[in-house]
Amino acid sequence: MTATLIQSPDRVILGNISWRTYQSLIRDFESEPAIRLTYDHGTLEIRMPLDPHETYKKLLGRLIETATEELDLEIRSLGSRTCAREDLARGLEPDQCYYIQNEALVRDIEQIDLAHFPPPDLAVEVDITSSSLDRLSIYADLGVPELWRYDGRSLTLYQLQDGQYLPCNRSIALPLLQASDITRFLELRFPQNETQAPIGENSLVRQFRHWFSSQKLN
Repeated sequence: MTATLIQSPDRVILGNISWRTYQSLIRDFESEPAIRLTYDHGTLEIRMPLDPHETYKKLLGRLIETATEELDLEIRSLGSRTCAREDLARGLEPDQCYYIQNEALVRDIEQIDLAHFPPPDLAVEVDITSSSLDRLSIYADLGVPELWRYDGRSLTLYQLQDGQYLPCNRSIALPLLQASDITRFLELRFPQNETQAPIGENSLVRQFRHWFSSQKLN
């Protein structure tokens, strides 16, 4: 029997959900890309992210994609594709995810089965309103080697080591980038200083591209 454990304006948590029901809900919500499902051993969280979450998710994705263009790296962008494995009874949808180091391995694979291929090399987690489930441990179980987590004020980069995420100073996939660099550009969109006017997204990305190009020369 399904039980509603938590219900709030931006999320619902249900208990006693089977894997089959979880998979069915993924298909049902395909036309609602903003909805995020997190599944952990029978507990299902359904989240409806608000505008700030979606803004930062998109901005982080654009910065990553700009950096890979500047580095002439091929990537496989999978957005919020479901990352789930039945054998682990766990699954979630990142805010953004990418194959970078393993891009060539999955380039011609139309639908990637994580039971037979490695997980994305980099995932982005915007955590302005925290999930009620331990999403980091799900990412770790799935074996995602690098995770960027943004809380609306600061960005933390994590590297998976011995099954646990440890903070690191630089990105593994994009070593020219430090968390402080990325945070500085994100703050241009909605500055903490009220006397500073926010800039548009395209202007922000142009400034980032110019800065990143200069970093390559150093």
